[in-house]
Amino acid sequence: MQIVPLYPESRIQLKKPHPCGNDVFRILRVGSDVRIRCEGCGRDMTLDRLRLERSVKKILNAPSSTSDGKGTSPS
Repeated sequence: MQIVPLYPESRIQLKKPHPCGNDVFRILRVGSDVRIRCEGCGRDMTLDRLRLERSVKKILNAPSSTSDGKGTSPS
């Protein structure tokens, strides 16, 4: 099984909606457990990564991988 790339501040759509009716969540923390927050009601929850990866329908937006300038020094 391939690991799904999950990043903090990404928005994901799950296969099943939250009880409030919304199916879009924002990722807050990533590790062996992933903390997500419902975009509809604001409730946050922690799921183990394997369970979350199986329930992801679509990754709506991932943060860009552009450098913020910390690794380069001006000449």
